[in-house]
Amino acid sequence: MFGTMQRGVGAYAKVGLETGVASASPHKLIVMLYDGALVSILSGISNMKTGNVAAKGAAISKAINIIDNGLRAALDKKVGGEIAQNLDALYEYISARLLKANLTNDPAILEEVHALLADLRDAWNAIDPLAAQNLPGAAPAPLRAPTMMSA
Repeated sequence: MFGTMQRGVGAYAKVGLETGVASASPHKLIVMLYDGALVSILSGISNMKTGNVAAKGAAISKAINIIDNGLRAALDKKVGGEIAQNLDALYEYISARLLKANLTNDPAILEEVHALLADLRDAWNAIDPLAAQNLPGAAPAPLRAPTMMSA
């Protein structure tokens, strides 16, 4: 009569995510994109290993979409200079590897890409402008993302 518990939990999670996105700083939005891509890749690995082809394809496609339409699209190559250019090339490589992993059912490629994105996420977290504000003697950081990203 009222639907399944899973549907309710899913709706609650979606509202929580949308609320988090609406209130997130540009820096936090990038972290959320990294997190989404990492979770999708882990799902792709799991589904690949269990032989669930449809779910594997959906998870990897979602990761590619996050990389191409989230992380790459957020780059401001004019302002970001060489760093933004290098990130763009790395994101292009990651997308190509994800596609190859999907086509060849190679979990090792997904693990490689997961490690690359995890390193990028860790580096991005290390430059958190809000965390820098809490360090003793640190000058207040701007609330904008670094210049390689457009807000």
